Amino acid sequence: MSPPSLPGAAWLTALAGLPKMGPARLLAISLVYEPAEAWQAVATGQVLRRPELVERMGPSPQVVAEGWQRAAARVDVEATWADHADISVAARGDAAYPAALVDDLEPPAVVFTRGAPVLDGTPRVAVVGTRRCTRYGFDVAGELGRELAAAGMQVVSGLALGIDGAAHQGALDAAAAPPVAVVGSGVDVVYPQRHRRLWEQIAAAGSILSECPLGTPPEAWRFPARNRIIAALADAVVVVESAGSGGSMYTVEEALARDRPVLAVPGSVQSRASAGTNKLLAEGAGVVRDANDVLAAMGLPQRPRRRARKDAAPRAGPAGAVLRALRAGPGTLDSLTSATGLALGPLSVAVAELEAAGWVSRHGLWLERTKPAR
Repeated sequence: MSPPSLPGAAWLTALAGLPKMGPARLLAISLVYEPAEAWQAVATGQVLRRPELVERMGPSPQVVAEGWQRAAARVDVEATWADHADISVAARGDAAYPAALVDDLEPPAVVFTRGAPVLDGTPRVAVVGTRRCTRYGFDVAGELGRELAAAGMQVVSGLALGIDGAAHQGALDAAAAPPVAVVGSGVDVVYPQRHRRLWEQIAAAGSILSECPLGTPPEAWRFPARNRIIAALADAVVVVESAGSGGSMYTVEEALARDRPVLAVPGSVQSRASAGTNKLLAEGAGVVRDANDVLAAMGLPQRPRRRARKDAAPRAGPAGAVLRALRAGPGTLDSLTSATGLALGPLSVAVAELEAAGWVSRHGLWLERTKPAR
């Protein structure tokens, strides 16, 4: 019996849901067969007849192929396709497939998008960093997201906690260029749960994109794979805070492999959260102080710099001394006493005033410089 008449994306969606069908294997199969033929080849075990595919199936290709056959026998491709009716699904060659991914080093065979399709012809900047960011990093990421979006740049990130979420929220606050979130799960599987509201906001205002079909859980190996898509979609990558290794550095590697400019925000040399960014700067990455540095690196017109706010940070007196001491990074009352020369009484009063004004936040015994909400 001939297979039902379905678009190519339907067959690739079904294939993507099979066990051990990672992005590299799916792409390899899609390059050998047309989508409907690919499903038949996998469902009948004929993939074992193609040496170039056997190479992609690891040390036990027979076991992998048999697992695919058993799983495929339980899949109703038409029903699976119907489940995806409320989101955009695009295979390479489809109009809705992002142009930036078509000729990528490792293009997804199929992408799933909740919200609007990713805009082509609009500049995009990835803003990435650690989940364990400082308040400084969180504030800078939010400000960059807001300023870049206001300048017409689509902010791309991974919807993770920390820097990613701050950049996305900033882009949303600008109510300008729509943000793009690339996730490591199905677009219906919110991860992390704390970002459920942010997911909904981005889906309404921009795009949530994944190479995983609906229902795919956030398995650890999917996040490095996700990061290559972030790098591929972006015209430049900005790292706000990052340790010396981890997901952000993987995104940097993928960006460099694609000749994308990599820029970084300077941080305290005493902060572990800035170890990776400071290393990037030492190795020649572009310095980012604000959105204009990013625009300049991309050869785009810069925006007028903001005038100093009337509620500028205190510069004089005990409060000014405390803020200057906190520029180097978080401190305790004891360390601030040494750094400022203030007695504990005046120091405590200054810290309380700065906390009330929003210039200092407290995390247990640690005090950290921040910025008041506008």
